[in-house]
Amino acid sequence: MAKHALKVLDQEFAVHRFQPTMGIPAQVFNSFFYWIGKTDDELSIVCDSSIELAGGEVSRGWACFKLLGPIDFLEKGILAGISEVLAAADIGIFAISTFDTDYILLPSAQREKAASALIKRGYRVQHSSSG
Repeated sequence: MAKHALKVLDQEFAVHRFQPTMGIPAQVFNSFFYWIGKTDDELSIVCDSSIELAGGEVSRGWACFKLLGPIDFLEKGILAGISEVLAAADIGIFAISTFDTDYILLPSAQREKAASALIKRGYRVQHSSSG
């Protein structure tokens, strides 16, 4: 089976953690890309790192690789294969799944190392500026 292509997004992201009772800060919606996850334990928000959100914990400096989709729900092992390659390169990830695809966030300082590791394992990796 052919390996999927990934696109490296140009922006840098921040991952925020809040108490689960907190409302969603309005400025999140100013981000061109945001992801919101809420459980009984926490409210997590991923958005452009230039957006300041007060009142919680934040981890800045995340790059994002978008798995080019849409990906059929019946396909298996796609995220597992990518995370295996990155784990072998000693790169930790924060994964986000949507209806159409997956996004893999990793430390921005390891963006090129991650791209190189994926390419060596047969993945196609393109930068946003290249299409």
